[in-house]
Amino acid sequence: MRIADAANPQPYGIEWTSTGDGAIDSTLKLTSQLAALRTTAPVGPYGLIARARGDVKRLRTVLESFGYYQGTITITIDGASLDSAGLGESLSALGKGADARVKITPALGPLFHIGRIEIQGTLPKGMERTLGLPHALLGLASGAAAVASEVLAAGAELQAKLQDAGYATAKVDKPIAYEDPARHVLNLTFRVTSGPRVRIGEIRIEGLRHVHESFVRRRLLVHTGELYDAAAVEKARQDLLGLEVFSSISVRMGAPNARGRVPLTFLVRESKRYGIGVSAAYSSDLGGSGGVHWSDHNVFGGGQQLSVSATAIDLGGTASTGVGYDARIGYAIPDFRRRGQTLGFSVAALRQTLQAYTQNGGTAGVTLTRQLSRDWSATVGTSYEHELIVQERQHYHYDLLSLPLSARFDSTDLPSPLLDPTHGYRLSLTISPTLSSGASGRQLFVIVQGSVATYFDLHRLFPGDPPGRTVIASRLIGGVAEGASQFSLPPDQRFYAGGSGTVRGYRYQSVGPQFSNGDPEGGTSMQAVNLELRQRVGEKFGFVLFADAGGVASASQSVYRVGVGMGVRYYTSIGPIRLDIAVPTRRLRNSGRFEVYIGLGQAF
Repeated sequence: MRIADAANPQPYGIEWTSTGDGAIDSTLKLTSQLAALRTTAPVGPYGLIARARGDVKRLRTVLESFGYYQGTITITIDGASLDSAGLGESLSALGKGADARVKITPALGPLFHIGRIEIQGTLPKGMERTLGLPHALLGLASGAAAVASEVLAAGAELQAKLQDAGYATAKVDKPIAYEDPARHVLNLTFRVTSGPRVRIGEIRIEGLRHVHESFVRRRLLVHTGELYDAAAVEKARQDLLGLEVFSSISVRMGAPNARGRVPLTFLVRESKRYGIGVSAAYSSDLGGSGGVHWSDHNVFGGGQQLSVSATAIDLGGTASTGVGYDARIGYAIPDFRRRGQTLGFSVAALRQTLQAYTQNGGTAGVTLTRQLSRDWSATVGTSYEHELIVQERQHYHYDLLSLPLSARFDSTDLPSPLLDPTHGYRLSLTISPTLSSGASGRQLFVIVQGSVATYFDLHRLFPGDPPGRTVIASRLIGGVAEGASQFSLPPDQRFYAGGSGTVRGYRYQSVGPQFSNGDPEGGTSMQAVNLELRQRVGEKFGFVLFADAGGVASASQSVYRVGVGMGVRYYTSIGPIRLDIAVPTRRLRNSGRFEVYIGLGQAF
């Protein structure tokens, strides 16, 4: 770059000519350095010409990756070709601050298709038919569009198939493509080296400091003597990472020995044993909350987890009447008695100061959670709670013994519920038989609660829209209490609606039957439905449009309301930071004109 270029940057605008294919247009714009560096890396007139020439080659590669091997890219600046004599001087003569006009015109040309598919080397006996040869290779068929990503994926999948079948050292080189310009065909040759079929030999684990090796070996999904399977080894690696005691795990494979066995070494790096963090949230109805939490991820060397948290809640909200707190201690033992089964213990102290009631209580519980499959889990437990509740100036003491049973399904494929789901379902169902002793004497009732949420990526309908950018999310939640009337239920066991978890736009717990002074009564059943359109903008930001509807019913009355609103999202590595503003479509007594919610993670 000349010194003059840096001293006198040349601003420019870009005009794109569409190819008629939204996916290709989007990829071209994402690949172009003229577009990517226009505002962040100014250049002078001659630097602009050089940048444009680089884009010609770069964008032709994009066309070839979609199968257009005779496509062309034409770039002009102020109507002149990049090779025009005097272009640099004419750009230098532009007035200060005057934009140069860059026009990018792609021409696709004919679409190339797959011709012959050949294998150089020797495949294991019988595998040709499994792979679909000679007319296809793992879905890559003669006559299909010659899309580069699909061609490369077929070679990678062929190598994976060989390694999964025990050929640990199998190698498939990048395919060699031979153009037939006259027929618009691309003939492909894959060079394959299968190598010997082997079994797993000695398994070593290196890098352990505090985690016991016996615990890791009990957890391993692969064992000495099994036929080598690359997919199974990777699944074993991912499974160990799921224990949350390792920050990274890699697997090193040795050379086969004379017995046809390959040694495996799992190289692990332990996570920091202790963790400390802070949390904060705000909503206009519940006010602010803030807390600290501490955890030990490996108490006795077997992945046991101890967690302690303390949170101040109800800090200044319109639905609260004073400051509360939530303090908890939890302890979990993974792989209790059998693999994938966790035994948990918890104790908690809670104070809530709400318009509906004030609660002071302590709880203790034991749960046993079993992972039934990748998506399904089930939990059985028991809990005891002693509480004092004040409602409408009346004091009530309760002792509650419950046996909650729950099942959960999650196919969103996310390691944390705080991350942004773009597909799949989340279902939960909890049945809690409860024995209550207190203000209404001794009684047995059952609380049933359930929810189902689904996430649909509009990329499935409009391939031109990049995956995960536009998502429709919906949720249906509900609950019912059986075996007790409205006022024989403890106030905290009744159902309420309103707030960030049910119907936004209405004050927390305000949707439902009310006392004569407007305070919430609570009911014996609740239903709510939430619908959101989530749109990402750029890399870090997004916005949401939503509508919520729901209500609460008792034997004497039912109240249902609808709230609508919008929000913004700032995406971080631990989940989106959420800011929502919602308004009620029909106000209730003591409800405001709007509500504000700030937190971490999507609303659901």
